[in-house]
Amino acid sequence: MELEKLKHVIASVLNVDPNEIELKTTFMEDLGADSLDVYQIMMGVEDEFDITLDPQKVEEISTVEEALALLKASVK
Repeated sequence: MELEKLKHVIASVLNVDPNEIELKTTFMEDLGADSLDVYQIMMGVEDEFDITLDPQKVEEISTVEEALALLKASVK
């Protein structure tokens, strides 16, 4: 469920098909995102899940799997 919501946020920010997004998908190489796009995605995640993410950890994210791990750690 969290992955599906994350995919939806990524797809809406980057205007891509959510079905093309997998755990190993990289934001910059595979999806063509830049650092601003990644921040917009993380802001969308914060809104969607009503959480606050550590900005330093957000900077370290490069894959959907890493974003999901940060999300799960923040929801607990």
